[in-house]
Amino acid sequence: MKLIIQIPCLNEEETLPAVLRDLPTTIPGIDIIETQIIDDGSTDNTVAVAQELGVTYIVRNKTNKGLARSFQKGIEHALLRGADIIVNTDGDNQYDGNSIPDLVKPIVEDRADIVLGDRDTASNMEFSALKRRLQAVGSSVVQRMAGIEVTDAVSGFRAYSREAAFSINVMTTFSYTTETLIHAGQMGLTIVSVPVGTNSKTRPSRLFSSMSSFIKKQALTILRSYVMYRSLNAFSTLGAVMIVIGIVPIIRFLYFYFIGEGGGNIQSLILGSMFLLAGYLTLVLALLSDTIATNRRLIEATLRRVRHLEIDQQMALSDAAEPPFVEAPQKKTASAGRK
Repeated sequence: MKLIIQIPCLNEEETLPAVLRDLPTTIPGIDIIETQIIDDGSTDNTVAVAQELGVTYIVRNKTNKGLARSFQKGIEHALLRGADIIVNTDGDNQYDGNSIPDLVKPIVEDRADIVLGDRDTASNMEFSALKRRLQAVGSSVVQRMAGIEVTDAVSGFRAYSREAAFSINVMTTFSYTTETLIHAGQMGLTIVSVPVGTNSKTRPSRLFSSMSSFIKKQALTILRSYVMYRSLNAFSTLGAVMIVIGIVPIIRFLYFYFIGEGGGNIQSLILGSMFLLAGYLTLVLALLSDTIATNRRLIEATLRRVRHLEIDQQMALSDAAEPPFVEAPQKKTASAGRK
């Protein structure tokens, strides 16, 4: 069984050595352990450091494309390289690499498709009180939407089985964490959480500029995922609420009409009719959206099969031929690439 540990990086020359140093070299049930970094347009010596420290694969973005796209690109490359399990960790050394054996164990034992690293955010003093509370609320929302049990939904320390990795489709450019969980839950994949260790914070997050920005982006991602996968529930509920609101002023108009005072309450009839019409159109939208969601599921199933065929075909070719989006690591001296 082959494990590839991928590390998305953006200017991580200072922390990458510590990340690589803590990675395990042997894990029960794993025959081969390889590493890869996804360099997201770094302007420092991240790539040179990775080459010097013996990283197996270096996947490069010519320009900064964001964490979500880098994650997806790394997953596709790991599949191409024959990974049976893919572990994703961060280049800022937030996660303890010694926890990786615990992370992959449920997949090795065929008990899970995806394993999340739980940082115990409720009591982890590395997080502020506000952030701990927001993490709990966010995880609860994702849990309800995806139909899974998670306590740390935004943890980037996670492991994927090969089949689960084939199913990943990241649409957002912000972060893959919540979107992929909701997607996996809707597909019926088995997701478990295991406690993992964390290291002291080395730098502020580059993913968001402020807590309000993070909340806004995560809320939009969750809302879009909910509408995408549970559109019938979303729009039918909204439509039903509009119809109920519309019925109330109409009943008020009818009451006054039958007691001979309807002429002065025509505004209630107009308002109620508007809400009834809006509710009806929303229910129609719910049915149309549900049809689109059904087609999406069919397209995703087709995409998984196409990916299987493409990966199998490329793996059958000579290993010497690099895929077009990968820059193969080259040997350099200790001074190579340094400024």
